[in-house]
Amino acid sequence: MTLVDFFGPTRSGTAARLDSAVWPAGARYDAEGRIVLGGVALSDVAEAFGTPARVLDEREVRQRCRAYRRTFAEAEIAYAAMALPVAAVASWITDEGLSVVARSSGELTAMLDAGVDPKRIILHAKDLPRETLANAVARQVGRIVVGSPAEIDLLAAVATRPQRVLLRVSPGIEHDLPHGVPVGFPLGDATATAIARVLGAPMLELTGLHCHLGSQIYNPDHYGEAIRRMVAEMAQARHDHDCLLTDLDLGGGHAIAYRTGDAEMNLAELSAIIEDALDAACARQHFPRPRVVLEPGRGIVARAGVTLYRVLSVKHGDGGSVCVVIDSATGTFAGAVVANRRAGGPLVTATVAGRAGDVILATDVRLPADLRPGELLAVPCSGAYQHASPRTRVIAVREGHYAQLVRREPDLLDRDAS
Repeated sequence: MTLVDFFGPTRSGTAARLDSAVWPAGARYDAEGRIVLGGVALSDVAEAFGTPARVLDEREVRQRCRAYRRTFAEAEIAYAAMALPVAAVASWITDEGLSVVARSSGELTAMLDAGVDPKRIILHAKDLPRETLANAVARQVGRIVVGSPAEIDLLAAVATRPQRVLLRVSPGIEHDLPHGVPVGFPLGDATATAIARVLGAPMLELTGLHCHLGSQIYNPDHYGEAIRRMVAEMAQARHDHDCLLTDLDLGGGHAIAYRTGDAEMNLAELSAIIEDALDAACARQHFPRPRVVLEPGRGIVARAGVTLYRVLSVKHGDGGSVCVVIDSATGTFAGAVVANRRAGGPLVTATVAGRAGDVILATDVRLPADLRPGELLAVPCSGAYQHASPRTRVIAVREGHYAQLVRREPDLLDRDAS
């Protein structure tokens, strides 16, 4: 699914570019000073669809998929759909050879409805109802991740055909992991008991171990240490149960930069550390090299997304304070840029508030001193984990074309019958 059948306004412009550390690689200013993404001026998207709107650069998503596959040539890359669970995005990503990870009933349904091959879906069983797990088994979902005795027992009860399973473990790496709360079976006795439990279920086929170390991890050494500990556990399972586990899923959590200068995961360094750790661990344990799986989410879609807001008012207070009110009650503002013109004058430090004016969305945002009501703000690097706002459209752009992927949910007043 691409946008070649959808046509939108496009105009030629200069080659000037915005910082590709936080903006899509193709973002630029045109001759009129407007920000252009995917060959379409963001101001034109706002005029066509209204605001708030999330604009997603299809080309950037595909390029990020290719970068992962190129860098981790021996690994399976599985997109974590919770980052942006949109059917068209799943179509782009599977076109690029990635698998997909679902963590909810809604994500599983969306991925299946998008035509994703069930065998390329990894489903996490945590908090899923019996009906969803039964449907996943019936649809022949490729692998299901279980991380508790209850999840193992429930899956074993609904499995009417052989089902491949990954066991989620906690390798005990918790330091320096912002927002990370490792879950799963602790390595050692708890994992050994869980392995025996899965092996004792007639319809469950244990294929490997899974872990998730946290979010926004920029130090690749954590993954190397996780590999060493998990390969040792896989070798122990072979010794105890004559069971050869072949899959080693390292989850996601790769940090991306939300502001210029932010630390982010260096994929080339991560690849080198994974390779070195696998070589060392497998040699030490005399264990055959497992297939590595990585589950990037924000690493695929975050930088591809730019969210647009309309300025409703600019309020100047005592002491030079500035409050900018936008047309949204929610939002994330790691940074904001005027999208309808190239601002070249002085900047002020402003507070950004929701449309009622009493909900502060961000502080210390640098914006042009001459910002006016009606102008358009663009927030880069907002393609991931921003979809929870029910009133935000998602618009895809590509080569001068645009199309709406997700419609805006109306306000309560908008839903009232006239």
